[in-house]
Amino acid sequence: RIDLLRKSKPTMPDLAVPIPIIINSKAALKHATEKDPWALEYLHKNPQGGGAFKLERWEPGQQTVYSRFDDWKSGPLPELKRVVVREVPSPSTRRALVLRGDVDVSMDIPPKDAKELSTSDKVDIVSTPVENSYHAVGLNMKFEPFKNKKVRQAIAYALPYEKIFKAAAFERGVPMWGAKSMTPSNIEWPQPFPYDTDLDKSKALLKEAGFGSGFEVPISINLGLAQWQEPTALLIQESLAKVGIKTPLDKVPGANYRTKALVKKELAFHMKNFGGWLNFPDYYAFWVLQEGHLFNSMNWRNEDIERLTEESLHLATDNPKYEPNIKKMLGILFEEVPLIPLWQPALDVAIQKNVEGYRFVFHRQLDARPLKKT
Repeated sequence: RIDLLRKSKPTMPDLAVPIPIIINSKAALKHATEKDPWALEYLHKNPQGGGAFKLERWEPGQQTVYSRFDDWKSGPLPELKRVVVREVPSPSTRRALVLRGDVDVSMDIPPKDAKELSTSDKVDIVSTPVENSYHAVGLNMKFEPFKNKKVRQAIAYALPYEKIFKAAAFERGVPMWGAKSMTPSNIEWPQPFPYDTDLDKSKALLKEAGFGSGFEVPISINLGLAQWQEPTALLIQESLAKVGIKTPLDKVPGANYRTKALVKKELAFHMKNFGGWLNFPDYYAFWVLQEGHLFNSMNWRNEDIERLTEESLHLATDNPKYEPNIKKMLGILFEEVPLIPLWQPALDVAIQKNVEGYRFVFHRQLDARPLKKT
């Protein structure tokens, strides 16, 4: 039983994300102790949930083996009797396994592999834009130049979007630049920002802002995501140099990046990516644009964004107030540009020709229930 505080559109879908797992409390509490009253130690290795598959074996860092739960009553019984999920960190190894036919489905393959394998007659590639997600550049308001809106706009006009999309994304995903107006015509989300590469406009805005001779700021990348972030940063570095902005590369180990960028919020000019699962712009604003919230690595605060997010988050999308609120929110975001979207990434999945039934789910995890193998 779940008692709700209010009517709110994210509530039901939020219960379907992979975080709030529903467990059998009676079964779990049999293993509770005084030191561990919630039986967390037991649940760490002994799941007490419900579903179409049961955990057969878990080998941390290697693989998880599931077997079909034949007494499952909450939907059609899956055709697959056994599912093995292997962890293969190396993209080249994953690609080799796919091409040899040693794996049936490979999730979230790199854009380069997806582009090359899309012409292969050995496997199928399914590409789906990731909902509520941008790969973007964050501008931290703690640092003097970025407090000036014209500086932020100048950087947005100086980025080499086309080159980045080709070199880092291999043209997989959806471009998020080049909108024609600062005034949004709809509330589609994500949607392109009204910026494109225009170095003359960038130089003019820097001059108006009092930074005509440029400045220097490091550009930070997450080495754990270097596959797209490093080529992106190098192209940005090259383009910004043309308007007088020097951006030495700051390579942050993946284990430290989250703390530096999101917890301490100490990275000035940085690569960022966020996928909010639930595809509402106000849900994105809640996580990324409200002051103090985890993914607001820009240290940005805007009173109107604060108010509009609070007003809109729980409204139904057909509420008469919803669309006007979201258009105002997007207009502010376009104008103030605390972050600069580059592209909406795609979830690319390689599937063997004899496997059917794959479907994209918003939380980007594999649903094995509908899969069939001939």
